[in-house]
Amino acid sequence: MRFDLRLYALLDPAVAGGRRLTDVAKLIADQATLVQLRDKHGSTRVLIDEARALHDVLKPKAVPLLINDRVDVALAAKADGVHIGQSDMSAADARALLGRDAIIGLSINTVALAEEAPLDLLDYVGIGGIYATTSKDNTKPPIGIAGLRAIVRVVQARKPGFPVCGIAGISHTNAGDVIEAGADGVAVISALSLAPAPEEAARNLRSIVDTALSKRGAA
Repeated sequence: MRFDLRLYALLDPAVAGGRRLTDVAKLIADQATLVQLRDKHGSTRVLIDEARALHDVLKPKAVPLLINDRVDVALAAKADGVHIGQSDMSAADARALLGRDAIIGLSINTVALAEEAPLDLLDYVGIGGIYATTSKDNTKPPIGIAGLRAIVRVVQARKPGFPVCGIAGISHTNAGDVIEAGADGVAVISALSLAPAPEEAARNLRSIVDTALSKRGAA
């Protein structure tokens, strides 16, 4: 399935500013290019219901929906794929269950993990956390722009043109730097969901990313 990492919106009920996730999705759907449902605390049934509701909002806009960690939820809700971490189901197992057309992304945060990532089974990698963030429990120090550049170099050496996005602590103040460092897009949560006007925030971020990609010659 075709997808676009430019503005990758992560939606989490714990980081939604009191809004319903479907309401946030409606506000950002014209600018977001990919959406992920991340809910670390909801029951399986709640997650499936959330995913189905989001899918109904995003499908008319042709914005793919991924599920964080939960391959079973992705299957039940007929989502477009999953994003998995290093301690989740393996990429091989996820691909076997979801099929070749599903979008599967993997989080990596070190050069060693970049060297080991099963790129042939993946559609993209999410690199980070780049900056400090309060939207996710993470005891590891941010890798910064230097860390992002180093990991991007390894991924691109292994598989030129392979899609990568930056994750964690990204906002309108630093999104351009993330793209300039080699990312094809930015994964954001608080910068959209907690913004006073998510639609305006999404438009602003999308413009910053598009401009940075154009300057880099990647648009």
